[in-house]
Amino acid sequence: MVRSPPAMQIIGAMRTDPGLARELNEDTVAWVTPQDKAIANSRGSLALVADGMGGHAAGEVASALAADVIRRLYYDIDGPVPKVLAAAFTAANRAILEYAAEHPECKGMGTTCTVLAFHDRKAWLGHIGDSRAYLLRDRELIQLSEDQTLVAKLVSDGTLTQEQADHSPMHNVILQALGTSQQMKPIIGAKGLPLEFGDVLILCSDGVSNLVPDAQIADIAGRLAPQEACDALIKAALAAGGHDNASLGVFSVGQAAEQKSIPEPTTRRIKIPIEAEPKPGAAGPMDRPASQSS
Repeated sequence: MVRSPPAMQIIGAMRTDPGLARELNEDTVAWVTPQDKAIANSRGSLALVADGMGGHAAGEVASALAADVIRRLYYDIDGPVPKVLAAAFTAANRAILEYAAEHPECKGMGTTCTVLAFHDRKAWLGHIGDSRAYLLRDRELIQLSEDQTLVAKLVSDGTLTQEQADHSPMHNVILQALGTSQQMKPIIGAKGLPLEFGDVLILCSDGVSNLVPDAQIADIAGRLAPQEACDALIKAALAAGGHDNASLGVFSVGQAAEQKSIPEPTTRRIKIPIEAEPKPGAAGPMDRPASQSS
C-alpha cells in the first residue's frame, strides 16, 4: 500500500513599516490564504511585496494597484500558474499606466513587485524590479529573484565587482518596474520550486535587503516563527538606519495539522476597472534558484 505524502501547510506573516526617514509608506504587502477549500485546492495561496516609486503619494498608488490587480486576477484566471502570473503582471502594468494617464499628478509612478504563489507543493515566482525572494533551506540562504538594477547588470557584465556595486551611487537605479513602460519584462518562473518540510521563504523590499545582511536575514528567519521573524527583521532594518520603507514576509513550510479557520489579513486596496482578459505578459526563465550573492 502506497501512502500519500503528508499534506503541507504554509504558515506566513507580513509586515510593512515607513522607516525612520519617510513620512509616507509607498510599499504594499499582501498575503492571501483562501478560506474556500475548492479555491485553495485549485490555486493555493499568494504573497507579494510591491515597492512603489514616484513621490507625492504616487508610489503608494502604484504599489496598491499592482497588489490589487495581481491578487485578484491570480484567482480569477484559469490556466497554469506561470501563464496566470504573466497575465496578472501585464494587467497590473496596464492598470498603472492607464491610471497615471488619467491622473497627471501621478505621472512617472511605478512599482517593483515580487510574488510567491504556493500551490501543488511548489513555490512559483513572479518578479520585476529589485525587491527580493529568498529560500532558506538547510541553513543556506538562496536568492530566488534577480535584481533588475543597473549595478546588478554591471556586475553580471563584469564591469563592477560586487563590493563596488554595494557602494555604488547608482545602487537604486531600477531597470524594470510595473507602470514605467509598455515593454516591461518581468521574470516568471517557468517551473515551480519543489518545497520541502522545514523550508522558509522570505519576500522583502530593498528597504530590508539593503540594510540587513543576508547572514542576519538567514539567522532571524531560521530560528524565529514567521511573525516574530518579521518583527525582528523590521527592527534590524530600523536599527541600521531605516532610511527607506521596509516591507517583508516570512513563510515556513510545515506538515499540515488539523485545519483551523484563519482570518484573511487586511491589505490596502484601490479598485480600478481593468479588462477581464489581459494579454499574456513577457516571461523570463526562472527554473531553479540563482546563486546567493552576499
